Amino acid sequence: MSGGGSSNGGSGTPRTRVGKYAMGRTLGEGSFAKVKFAKNVENGDCVAIKILDKNKVLRHEMIQMIKREISTMKMIKHPNVIQLHEVMASKTKVYIVLEYVDGRELFDKIAHRGKLKEDEARSYFQQLINAVDYCHSRGVYHRDLKPENLLLDTHGVLKVTDFGLSTFSQESQDGLCHTACGTPNYVAPEVLKDKGYHGSTSDVWSCGIILFVLMAGYFPFDDSNIMALYRKIYRAEFSFPGWFSSSSKKLIKRILDPDPATRITIPQILETEWFKKGYKPPNFKQDEEDISLSDIDAVFNDSEEHLVTERREKPVSMNAFELISKSQGLNLGNLFENHRTNSIKRETHFTSQCPANEIMCKIEQTAKPLGFNVRKQNYKMKLQGDKTGRKGHLSVATEVFEVAPSLHMVELRKTGGDTLEFKQAFLRELFNWIKRYRLESRKNTGRIKLIHLLVGLAVTLHCIRTLYRIWDCRRVVPFV
Repeated sequence: MSGGGSSNGGSGTPRTRVGKYAMGRTLGEGSFAKVKFAKNVENGDCVAIKILDKNKVLRHEMIQMIKREISTMKMIKHPNVIQLHEVMASKTKVYIVLEYVDGRELFDKIAHRGKLKEDEARSYFQQLINAVDYCHSRGVYHRDLKPENLLLDTHGVLKVTDFGLSTFSQESQDGLCHTACGTPNYVAPEVLKDKGYHGSTSDVWSCGIILFVLMAGYFPFDDSNIMALYRKIYRAEFSFPGWFSSSSKKLIKRILDPDPATRITIPQILETEWFKKGYKPPNFKQDEEDISLSDIDAVFNDSEEHLVTERREKPVSMNAFELISKSQGLNLGNLFENHRTNSIKRETHFTSQCPANEIMCKIEQTAKPLGFNVRKQNYKMKLQGDKTGRKGHLSVATEVFEVAPSLHMVELRKTGGDTLEFKQAFLRELFNWIKRYRLESRKNTGRIKLIHLLVGLAVTLHCIRTLYRIWDCRRVVPFV
């Protein structure tokens, strides 16, 4: 429930229906798009919907980039790439309906654990190379590969996403890319030289950076001075930590070759002994669907026949399904006050017995000394950093939900800036306050345990009811 009034009550978060989809919570937010969880009311399938404002897209001349992203995702049908289901539009917005991944970013796993064991890093690297190799075979180059654009589902399957900067091999007459794209630490030296480059070799370089980060927990090339960083990248000046195996070092050296002409290729990577260890080639059906741009063009037309309607449904309370879907998998322990607080987890959610007003006040008190400008509306808050970080100004969106009369859930999302700065600076300060507060309120944990138990029972009953409906061959009704 969204705290719209007092801490003891108030209306729930308003639900919006777009076509056949019931919109839910916000999964992520950026400068030009917001991604929301949604449910297909016809079959109960969960999806992620990327929402773009048409006016903002037109104002920033981003139509071609959006069309490129949609066209790319329609071409790529691979188990390690996020799937595009459909594209819709209303009079004011564009909706890109995507596969929903019920896990987290690979970056968050690194941020939490520091580094991965070699075998685990190898498994993710194998899946990444599978996806990139397939994209290249279709003439598509990603150009912005980094752990933040790699998602993991609950089974550990890696999914490549965010094709907004991708390009097709046939887009330029000389077959080269001429736009410098990507995040500096992951960008190949030939991209920085701005003389034209092959998307395939630059993607391979980015894969090598990702492998190094997975195994080391830090960048091979890093410097607070951007020109010094570029010099290190040009010269491939880096060193390995002691725990890297000799075979992994040999492969990474061949990938991080500053000369794209002698850099190892994906077919050669596939043949290395290090890569082949435990390797399982992907098994999937090739989809030879003919790609038409007519439906993509229709998204930006105002013809009534192509538009979906948006309508606001009555507010609903935060029920057990919504509560559990905010945690990792089905682990209720991630939501409640008895879990560890000395580590910054992927779920930027926590619960508190404090009144909602006090929570909002504490977040504001934490944010202002860190250089954030604060804007509040009811129990939502936007925080905008006044300092320019590694990736621009850090911004955070916050919302307080009521789970029970004396229990609130707080959601925090980075909407701009660097993920690492968000976790290390803002969240660490806030979680220190949470830890202090919990030490003072241990005597109240009995009620929390009771609520924990009741929510668990509610979820169990929900699951039994749903399984019965499926068994009884009835239409699955989405949870509300």
